[in-house]
Formats: sequence, C-alpha cells, structure tokens
Amino acid sequence: MSDTKERVEEQNEELSQEEMNDQEQPPSPYDGMDADGLQTILEERDEEIENLQKNVNEANDAHLRKAAELENYRKRVKRDRSQIYETAKASALEDFLSISDDLSRTLEASNELDVNETFLEGVTLVSNKFDEVLKKHGVERIDEVGVPFNVDLHDALMRKKPEDDSFESDHILKIVENGYKIGDRTIRHAKVIVSE
Repeated sequence: MSDTKERVEEQNEELSQEEMNDQEQPPSPYDGMDADGLQTILEERDEEIENLQKNVNEANDAHLRKAAELENYRKRVKRDRSQIYETAKASALEDFLSISDDLSRTLEASNELDVNETFLEGVTLVSNKFDEVLKKHGVERIDEVGVPFNVDLHDALMRKKPEDDSFESDHILKIVENGYKIGDRTIRHAKVIVSE
C-alpha cells in the first residue's frame, strides 16, 4: 500500500512539474540584450536611485527646517504673549501706584495731626490692602535709604550734601516718591535725593 501511495505522489509531482514547464513564461524585457546593454540599464537605474535618494534627503531637510521654524514660532509666540501679559499687568498696576503713595502720605501726615482714630484705622486698612495686592502681583517697593544710587531703580531729583559726614557719596539720602518694580523690571523709578 505504501508503494502505491508513493507512486501516486511521484506521478502527481511529475504532472505538476510538467504543468509548470508547459506554462509560458512572460517574455523578459532583457531577453536578447547583450552585456553592454544590461550594464547601461544598470547604470541608468543606479543614477535614478541616486537622484531619488537626493530628492528624499532634500525633502527630509526641508521637513526638518519647517519643523524647526514651527517650534521657533511657537516659542516666539509664547514669549510675546508673556511679554504682553507682563506689560499689561505693569501698566494696570502703575495706575494704582499713585493711590498707594497717597495713602502712605496720608498716614504719615496723620501722625502730626489730630485725626479721628476710626478714620485713621480705615485708611490704614485700605493702605495695607493695597500693599497686599501689590505683593500678590509681585510688585516690590523701591524705598530704601542709604543704598548706592542705581540708574535702573532711581531717578535723581537733586544732589545734596549730607548732614552726617560719614554718609558716603552717591547714596540715597531721601526718597521723595517711592519707586516700584516687578522682578527685574522697574515700573516706576524712585524719585530721590542723592548725597554729594
């Protein structure tokens, strides 16, 4: 039985081999070409591959440049938005600085006058609330006396000889009007009198 089975399998193999051989192979475009012709075709294909690779590399470079430009644009927009926000914030707060200064002057003047205590407490509460709002927004007061004059923070109104000879030259003698800054940015320079 196994011999019969093997014979049947062999016959099937022979038939499938013959069928495959009988099927016509499509003609190759390279049939009948000599070696020089094939070499020329290979060289043309290599050149075409090189050109395509060059085009792919150029497209990749262009894509990377566009991606970098987009990232730079995003960073620039983010930075611009931040600057616009900080400028608008500083501008809005600047309008309230003179009110805060007026409240401080009122409190200083009330020390020399006979003022109702309840009224004075109310003005003090409003002044403290202004100070809290300014601190909340990162606003710092520039009101130090005895520090060196700094053109980035101070606006000199005049120079004056100090009463105390031990006081160094080009230092702040008196603050005429407080200055304010947010971080490193000066919103309003302090108006000062500077020692000679």
